[in-house]
This record gives sequence, C-alpha cells and structure tokens, in this order.
Amino acid sequence: MKSQIKHFIDKKSLRMFALGFSAGLPILLVFSTLSVWLTKADIERSTITLFSWVGFAYSFKFLWSPIVDHLQLPMSKYFGHRKTWLLLSQIMLILSILLASLSDPKISLMFMVISFILIAFSSATQDITIDAFRIESVKQSLQGVMSSMYLGGYRIAMIFSGAGSLWLVSKLSGETYDLQSWQLVYKIMAVLMIVGLLATLFSDEPNIKRKKIGNHFEQLKFIVIIIISIFIFFSILLNLPKLIFETKFMSFGYNLLKILISFIALLASLKLISKFGLINNKKTTIVYIKPMLDFINRYKKLALIILLLISIYRISDIVMGVMANIFYVEKGYTLNDIAFYSKFVGLIATITGGVIGGLCSMRFGSLKALLFGSIIAAITNLLFAYLAISENNIFLLASIIIADNLASGFAGAAFIVYLSSLTSIKFTATQYALFSSLMLFFPKLIAGYSGAIVDIYGYANFFIISAILGLPVIFLILFLDKFGIYRK
Repeated sequence: MKSQIKHFIDKKSLRMFALGFSAGLPILLVFSTLSVWLTKADIERSTITLFSWVGFAYSFKFLWSPIVDHLQLPMSKYFGHRKTWLLLSQIMLILSILLASLSDPKISLMFMVISFILIAFSSATQDITIDAFRIESVKQSLQGVMSSMYLGGYRIAMIFSGAGSLWLVSKLSGETYDLQSWQLVYKIMAVLMIVGLLATLFSDEPNIKRKKIGNHFEQLKFIVIIIISIFIFFSILLNLPKLIFETKFMSFGYNLLKILISFIALLASLKLISKFGLINNKKTTIVYIKPMLDFINRYKKLALIILLLISIYRISDIVMGVMANIFYVEKGYTLNDIAFYSKFVGLIATITGGVIGGLCSMRFGSLKALLFGSIIAAITNLLFAYLAISENNIFLLASIIIADNLASGFAGAAFIVYLSSLTSIKFTATQYALFSSLMLFFPKLIAGYSGAIVDIYGYANFFIISAILGLPVIFLILFLDKFGIYRK
C-alpha cells in the first residue's frame, strides 16, 4: 500500500493535479457562475437558458477529437504533439476568458455569446487533450493514481470558479449589480489558468509514435470540412421544431430523434463532400471509422454491452444530483448550511473518495472497483430518500452528504480508470472523447425530467427511483465480469 501511495506525490501526479485544476476551472464559468451574472444583470430568464446551449461543446466534443489526434500543429516539433495542443487550448482559454471579462450583457449579448462559445470550445478541446495525455503518460497500473489526482484538481478548481467567484463578487459589490466586479472576477480566473499552462510546459511529452496523415494543406482542408459538418449538425439540431407532448416519455423520444436526424445530416454532408473529391475517403475512414472498428474488433460481441454500461454508469449520481440543491432549500436548510456541507465538506469527501477509488482500482482491478462504486452510488441515493421523510437534522444532513460525496468520488475515479483501460493508444483522444461524451449524454438527458418526476411522486420516491436506475448497471458489470477480459 505504501508503494502505491508514494505515486500520489511524484512529479507526474502533481502535474496531473494541476492539469485537473486547469480542466475544472472553466466549466462553471460557462454554466452556474455565468447564470448568476446574467440574472444579476436583469437579463430575461428565457435568454439566460439559451446560454446553456454553449454546453453542447462538452457533450459533442468527440466530433472534433480526431483533429486533436491527427492534426500536427506547427510547433509540434518543439513541444510534442500533445503538449502543443494543450498549450494552444490553454492559451485560447486565457484569451477567451479575458474576452468574456470585457463583455457587458446589457449592451451586447452577442459579444458575450461569442466569447463564451470560445471558452466552451477551448475548454472541451483541452479536456480531449488532457484525457489523451493522461492515458499515454503512464502505464495502466498507475491510471488510478492519475485519475484521482486529476479529479482532485478538477473539484478544487470548481470551488474557485463557482463558490469562490460568487464570494469575491459579493465582497466587491455586495448584493447590488456592479459590472466591474464581475469583469474583475473573470480576469482573475483567466490568470488562474496559468497553473495549467505551467504544468504543461514542465510536463514530458508522452513517448508515442504518431502516424502523420497528409501534408499541412490536406490537414487544414480536413479541419475546415469537419468544422463545416459540425456547424451543419448544430444548425439542424437547434432549428428542428419544438413540439409539446402529453407525456415526458414522448418528449424524451422526440429529443433523441432530433439528435439522430442531426447525426444523419452530418454523415450525409461528409459523404457528399467526399463525392466531390474535397476530402479523401481513406482519411475519413482512418480518423472516424478506424477508432470504432478498433474498439469493436477488440471486444467483439461485448462491445455493445460495454457501450451500454458506459452510457448509464453515472445515471444514479447525475439524475439525483440535478435536484440535490433544490431539495436542500425546499427541505428548509439554510444557504450557509448547504454551502458549508455540500460544497466545502462535500469537496473533501469527494477528493477522499477519489483517492480511495484510485487505490482500489490499482489493488483489486478496475471492474471490481467499478462494481463497488455502482453499489454505493445507489445506496447513498436511498439515504436521501430517508432524509426526505425525516425531520431536519444538521448531523443527518452532513452524514448523508459526506457518504454521497465519498461514493461519487470513488465511482468517478473508478470509472475514469475503466474508460482509460478501454482506450487504445492508437486512437486515444478520439475513443476517450466518445466514451466520456456517451457517459454524460443519456444521464443528462434523463436528468432534465427530474423536476417533473418530483412533482408527480415527491422527493422520497424520486430518490428511490434514482437508486433503482442504478440496478441495470450492477447487472451489466456482473455480466461482463464473467468473461474475465479486463486487466488489473
């Protein structure tokens, strides 16, 4: 155990902690912190919710992950392929956050939209590269350590950009809206991004031989065509009619249909472009089809089962998590109690759970850790059902929040190690981006109906339902365990 713990304090792990910080910092600047800024600026609620579409960059980052895997940037010969992409995305993040800090939502919302699209796109690109960098930097047996350190840095950064930024604004301007205070906070966040930049500069490029596809002109042509295809995808997705259905199930099905239609349009556009000779069919196959064929060839008939497991593993956590803060407020707990136990104590518990999850993945294997993580994630949701029918009790609240965050941290670290074990070194960025996008897609889509479930069944039954949603995950893991195809 001592030999495993020492890996948490070596240079590679500490640098991964810093890269995790760099990955976690922008995410809340695009979501919750931005929402508060717009609300304080008296922007209409309907307009604020439109900004959530910026988050599509995180959900569909696999669309441009092949570019990160294959496009050789001009400075690659000096820094290396992965480091150059990391430096580019981090510099773009700093510049786009600074650009956002110059915006005024009351004067020009379009300027603000553009700056936050740049933040989201740069942040998603950084995520693609860090995931590939982490997997390629150490052997599989050390992925647990790297995943735990990454998650620890990520969570701490979210405190800085979430609760920290709001606290700083309140100290600078109180409860009144002051544009300069918000702009200053975003400038400070841009400066904090230097942590990741320094970590990248002092990191070693992974020793992976990469096959170059085409000359610079062909690569540039390919990236332009991919950007056009992505634009086509989002244009169709966001412009398909919004229909109102009698049941949430029908609404859920229609949303899936819209995404399917958009994907078909994207593939059709690529096919049409290739017919005109603007893009080489062989290159398209290499960057998009080969990563998927590689995965299918390695896992054969189990590939579909594995993809199903990936798509629903975090479903209990994510569906429940959407309603957690609303539940605390409606239950009657004070904002101070929620902030302290949910954000501060919860953060410590999450990091602790992540370290334990990483160690267990190293000691017992990724699949056993994954199974235990799925069980405790479901059990802690049942604890919230008990909290819903109990009298308000701070000790009970704190205990359940700690248990839930320990479980979440453990399951999160175990899952990252598991995804890393599935990824081929040949297609690291493309495959991991697809896995991580799939991991969030279905849970996030279902979580959108959490409020409606609470309205119909109440909080206690909602938490029980969210726990039951985790049962298929347990059965899938037990099924896959029979085949013994996973390494420790």
